[in-house]
Amino acid sequence: MTRKLEGKIALVTGGSTGIGLATARRFAAEGAYVYITGRRQAELDAAVAEVGNATGVRVDSSKLDQLDALYEQIRREKGRLDVLFANAGGGSMVPLGDITEAHYHDTFDRNVKGTLFTVQKALPLLSKGASVILTGSTTSIEGTAAFSVYSASKAAIRNFARSWILDLKDRDIRVNTISPGATKTPGLVGLAGPDAAQQQGLLDHLASRIPMGRVGDPNEIAAAALFLASDEASFVNGVELFVDGGQAQV
Repeated sequence: MTRKLEGKIALVTGGSTGIGLATARRFAAEGAYVYITGRRQAELDAAVAEVGNATGVRVDSSKLDQLDALYEQIRREKGRLDVLFANAGGGSMVPLGDITEAHYHDTFDRNVKGTLFTVQKALPLLSKGASVILTGSTTSIEGTAAFSVYSASKAAIRNFARSWILDLKDRDIRVNTISPGATKTPGLVGLAGPDAAQQQGLLDHLASRIPMGRVGDPNEIAAAALFLASDEASFVNGVELFVDGGQAQV
């Protein structure tokens, strides 16, 4: 049986851990050659070894010169991109009243600036019919205490997809947003700090808010990303696909 991404060239930013790593692994298993970016070399090297059919490039997506170098490498080695998963990003919890300019810039640089220029600078390489996937979040449509800056940044991501499908309509490039709910990743549990009991307490609290009664697994998000990347989603464009166990739907 033909694999879903056979012969495709894919890029997964923020692919060294969590959802990005699970997606890179799934893309490679389905036949793609995968470029993976991350900010920490040791985790990036481990990810490449795990994924297999992959190249790791150390990139901070908010640094435009590093994105330029990444795309020049892909152009030189492969000549094109068929799938772009703009996944790099993150955030921290700070309540209104304690938000600093540094916190704002860190969050918006990683999530909004990074996503914008990751996609824009990829345009010369994107093939006809390419799939671009942006990582959103259920926080884009929910209120979350102490998480307003992150939530606002993810709302911006959602509108990028709506607007970019109009900018790219003549190139047959699809742009979709995948919005995970609470998913057990290093980034999520890290919000609770280093204490294992506090981390489990956070996961239990989040699970209590999800109709399915549990948090998500990164592999479940990766399965949805694979659908959006594949030709099975050839008429899916501009959507926000919630993979959240019903968290934001009730």
